[in-house]
Amino acid sequence: MIIVISPEEMIKNETELINELFQEGLDLLHIRKPFINHDEMTDFINQINSEFHSQLVLHSHYDLADNFNISRFHFREIDRQNNVYESFTDKIISTSVHDIEIFNELGEEWEYAFISPVFPSISKKGYGQKSNILNDIKKRTHSNVKLIGLGGINENNISKAFEIGVDGVALLGAIWESDETLSVFKKCRQNILS
Repeated sequence: MIIVISPEEMIKNETELINELFQEGLDLLHIRKPFINHDEMTDFINQINSEFHSQLVLHSHYDLADNFNISRFHFREIDRQNNVYESFTDKIISTSVHDIEIFNELGEEWEYAFISPVFPSISKKGYGQKSNILNDIKKRTHSNVKLIGLGGINENNISKAFEIGVDGVALLGAIWESDETLSVFKKCRQNILS
């Protein structure tokens, strides 16, 4: 499984690129736009082909889900700890962790969880330089929740992420900080299919 996370800020031709990524086999797109309002989010989703709406995951503006055939919500670690997700148990929910022990304690209501940083971050310079997540994944005991590697994953190390035992990966910096977005995505996909 390959997931792409949107950049927080709007970028030029973003929805066109998103549509092309889906056409190239993208599994899910996480829409993480904390700085846009309700109308801007509606407009953003409207620019994504409706055939892909069921593959969108909202990080906010959950009230828009019914308008767009969206059934997937993501909750930050703090929101999980504060039980914000409990009123959304009829949806497919995901969350984030930064520690394998926390992952191992997740309830079965979670479809998957991001664990980060697997490698030093591409988008947050310096973040993850001293991370032990790569080694800690070996301590995974939970198989009912999918483990999605996040952080520093690109076409050169994506295979290694799968070799260490993740069920999928999430791409952010590799995609949005490249001038060759589609090419990078295709290489990532090819490297895990081969």
